[in-house]
Amino acid sequence: GKMRSRRNSGVRLDYYQRLVCRTILDFQDPVSGLIPSQKQGDHAWVRDNVYSILAVWALSMAYKKNADLDEDRAKTYELEQACVKMMRGLLMAMMRQKDKVEKFKMTQSPTDSLHAKYSSETLSSVVGDGEWGHLQLDATSLYLLVLAQMTASGLQIIFNLDEVAFIQNLVFYIETTYCIPDYGIWERGDKTNHGLPELNSSSIGMAKVRIFNFKF
Repeated sequence: GKMRSRRNSGVRLDYYQRLVCRTILDFQDPVSGLIPSQKQGDHAWVRDNVYSILAVWALSMAYKKNADLDEDRAKTYELEQACVKMMRGLLMAMMRQKDKVEKFKMTQSPTDSLHAKYSSETLSSVVGDGEWGHLQLDATSLYLLVLAQMTASGLQIIFNLDEVAFIQNLVFYIETTYCIPDYGIWERGDKTNHGLPELNSSSIGMAKVRIFNFKF
């Protein structure tokens, strides 16, 4: 009975693996690791990418728990590496803007913030500093939270001390979220739709969760 239930769970996992590949991984850029928001386009949002890859990570852990066959172990590894690739892609995109992180800590100006989306092909900016509501502290907090959780699960995403220093800087970047108006999860700022940032509970909550859970 035990062997049979395990085999049935494997069948279910294979179904979910096909689903994840069809809906998420088939769209992951093979070079950058980022997932564009549309088939015809290269705009990849930080928040969308992290939430999407959570499904892949969850499936990899399910395979890991039920890995009886070499094939299952291979799928575990493949799914895990897709997560690493995406998280490192976002890291590389953000590290290109490390000067903005330093500037933002001084100015707390929306135009000095990290961008909310990057090119899935080149990891570079896709819109200008003032052309989008880039200041979305919940997205940066979410990235850090998932980075910490994935690292705790055994994935190696951070490779060297330069990257460690940058991640530490991101913690400083979000630590005053409770008093910084931003564009929040809806990217629109205040509810009058005049494009002005405001304090967002989604950002404050995500930053609080991140700070209390992050051990690096």
